[in-house]
Amino acid sequence: MPTNLLRRPPKPGNKRAPPIATERFAELRVGKAVVRISLLPTRTAETIWRALPLYAIAETWGDSIHFEVPVKAGRERGAKLNAAPDDILFWADDDRVVFAWGPTPISRDHERRLMRPCNVWARALDPLDRFAGTVPGAKISLTAVS
Repeated sequence: MPTNLLRRPPKPGNKRAPPIATERFAELRVGKAVVRISLLPTRTAETIWRALPLYAIAETWGDSIHFEVPVKAGRERGAKLNAAPDDILFWADDDRVVFAWGPTPISRDHERRLMRPCNVWARALDPLDRFAGTVPGAKISLTAVS
């Protein structure tokens, strides 16, 4: 029998697992285009939130952008290989934030297939296709919004 089924809830004051806040927002800027995002209550989102603000250089791959961040997070149980139109993801194998508004070079009919399964840590509140036309090397900022 798996022992994780018998775990007791953590005692108050336990510092092993910090509480995951809800209703957190950030702004993703690539060049002059801006998209507001809402963070999900996941460990990856918490790790990225604590690292903000982040600045990087855009790399493109089909209709997607990815960029390296100084964040380490393992692959979560719900990691996805195909992105939804508003997914903001973290590629744990390569420490990168990635999002796609259209097909990638390995996509099949009407999908946004990623390089590897990625953690979904945020949802875009504005259309990600605002970033269409981004050239590699564009400046990126990811900042908290209060």
